Amino acid sequence: MHRCSIRSRVPLLLNICTTLALCMAGGATNAHEIEDMPVDSQNLTDAVIERYIRTHPEVIMESLQAMKAKREAELRERQKVALAAKQQELLHDPRSPVSGNLKGEVTLVEFFDYRCGYCKKAASAVTALQKEDPRVRVVYKDFPILGEPSELAAKAALASQAQGKHQAFHEALFASHADMTKAEILKIAVGVGLDAKKLEADMANPEWQTIIEKNRALAEELGISGTPGFIVGTELVPGALDLKGLKELIARAGRGR
Repeated sequence: MHRCSIRSRVPLLLNICTTLALCMAGGATNAHEIEDMPVDSQNLTDAVIERYIRTHPEVIMESLQAMKAKREAELRERQKVALAAKQQELLHDPRSPVSGNLKGEVTLVEFFDYRCGYCKKAASAVTALQKEDPRVRVVYKDFPILGEPSELAAKAALASQAQGKHQAFHEALFASHADMTKAEILKIAVGVGLDAKKLEADMANPEWQTIIEKNRALAEELGISGTPGFIVGTELVPGALDLKGLKELIARAGRGR
């Protein structure tokens, strides 16, 4: 998933311009030395840098791209280390709902939000994957990032485990385009055979908020800032995946074993 931020480019540009200034200042070795240069020398240096940038704009873009690639590589490496350290929490937290082959040889972990449009698009692929590949075990990490209605839906889904219908309810929540008000959530629950009164009472259990906060902390440690996010082994893929993408993710993990 690609994201672009003007704020993230400003520091990069400043770093590049500082580097150019250091190279062209004729003996100045750091930014403080440039600041201490006589005004005439500073003006001359500024003019040289400006002229160089105007005549070689590609240098700026190449430097930005190189620095971005370096930072992304460093982030991937940090994530890989964090993922390796958090395998127990990712794969075997008894409070996280699980579906598919409960003893499957490969586990797909998903961080998601029931109101996330991209999560809704990916949901059918996750369901299809479990039907097509009997090796797959799926761990669900409720990660509501889109406000109070998202939290309410997450708590309802977690509470539905007490009635043994989490998977059916989970899929029905994603299939619905209704606002996630309590009334709509309970209506969806009735549609999959849940006892609405029991579910509403169970939703008040403070344990669900604890689980959500734990998932948020885990997501932050892993560098997950949006939904959905898919993990197999020590590979994390942010953004929606279709069935083909999920199968490729699992195949890569298999080759890595």
